[in-house]
Parts: sequence; C-alpha cells; structure tokens
Amino acid sequence: MKGPLGMVIPMVVEQTGRGERGYDIFSRLLKDRIVFIGTPIDEAVGNIVIASLLFLQMEDPKKDISVYIHSPGGLVTAGMAIYDTMQFLTCDVATYCIGQAASMAAVLLAAGTKGKRYALPNARIMIHQPLGGVQGQASDISIQAQEILRTKRRLNEILAYHTGQPIERIEKDTDRDFFMSAQEAKNYGLIDEVVRTKVDLEPSWKEPVLVETNSRSS
Repeated sequence: MKGPLGMVIPMVVEQTGRGERGYDIFSRLLKDRIVFIGTPIDEAVGNIVIASLLFLQMEDPKKDISVYIHSPGGLVTAGMAIYDTMQFLTCDVATYCIGQAASMAAVLLAAGTKGKRYALPNARIMIHQPLGGVQGQASDISIQAQEILRTKRRLNEILAYHTGQPIERIEKDTDRDFFMSAQEAKNYGLIDEVVRTKVDLEPSWKEPVLVETNSRSS
C-alpha cells in the first residue's frame, strides 16, 4: 500500500475472535487515538488529519487525542484548518514533536492542550513568517500582498497566545527562520516538556490508598 509522496505504508495484522484482521499502520495507530503528521501539510493531508480528529471526538469526547508531528510545514490554509479543528474539539489534544516541527507544523505543536505539548530531545522546531510568491497584474499583486500581511499578523497572534510571548517578540523572531532545540522551545513556551521516554509522561505521584482498619474498644 502506498501513501502520500509514494511512500510504502506497512500493514499490521491482529488476531481477533473472527480471525486475522489487517490494518495499515496509520489506521492501527488511530485505534489508540494517535494521529501522525509525517509529511508536508497540503490540502489532502489536512483533510485526513481533520477527519481523523473529528472521528476520534465522536468516538469519545473526553479521552485525549495524541498528535505526533514530524513535518516541515506546508500550506497555511490546510494548517489553519487543522488548528481550528484542534481548538474546536472538547477532548484534550496532546502534541509531540519528533524530528522536526517547522513553519505551520510548529504552530500546530504549540496549539496542543496546555501542559500536554511535548518534544523529544533531538527534535528541532522552527518558526517564521508565511512565504508567498505572487505574480500577475499590479492590482493582483497588491491584493495578495495584503492577504499575506493579514495572515502573518494572525499567525503571530496565535503564536503569542499559545507561547505567552509578547507579540513584539514573535514579530521579531518570525521575521526570519528562527530555529530552536527542544529545550529552547520549552523555554520559549512552544512546548511544556522535553521527554525522553514514555515513562517521563507518567504522573510523578499516585493517589494515596486509604486502608480501613477495624478497631475494637475495650
């Protein structure tokens, strides 16, 4: 089976009460409420991610969804559609950066539920202003330039909201490619924790167990 960019998608086989059942690996991950963004974000990828998020919301509106990101970014329109869907859901969305989250993918990483945004130690995060190449008549170029500026302002506002950074700093940092390590992204407010293993995600405390004792008065 082939997926986006012609890559071969592995199949996994599970034993069920009715025999064997085969899944492509991404469908199997979906059973565990995991959505993986591992390609440039275009309209097709955006639609698949949105459909997956909406399906998991319908399955259980209270259980967390995990979004794993390894993407160089992509179309702002597709990314914003995913972003709005993430904010629309009632369930928490935990985001994880593995490899890289650049451009629009970095916005999605930061858009996870506060306290549930993670990156692995060697992940790389990059933010910048939206890119745009326009051509045509002067009036068309002017219209497109205005739209690019509007989009830039909106993305900066979103990053400021999710990171807690002043909008002035976001505007300065996104003027050019701004790369961060996982720890630097945590300090910046793009993520909440740098994790090495799944154990790092487990609560560091356990609810105390109350033990009842039978007492006899003499």
